[in-house]
Amino acid sequence: MLAIRLPEEIEGRLERLAKATGRTKTFYAREAILAHLDDLEDLYLAEQRLIANRAGRSRTYTLEEVERELGLED
Repeated sequence: MLAIRLPEEIEGRLERLAKATGRTKTFYAREAILAHLDDLEDLYLAEQRLIANRAGRSRTYTLEEVERELGLED
């Protein structure tokens, strides 16, 4: 269960869309969350990796290092 408070303008837009299409506001809220959840997860992971890298808890590899390690050198 999730309760969301939206600005009146957004609530109105959602209400109009729901009425115009015969769908519920919940349907569109769910669709919006699902559409952006992958992006939010990717962003969070990237931020955590950047913080770890800057703190010296992880390192980066060059393309050449990866190719050599995987035996993909020309």
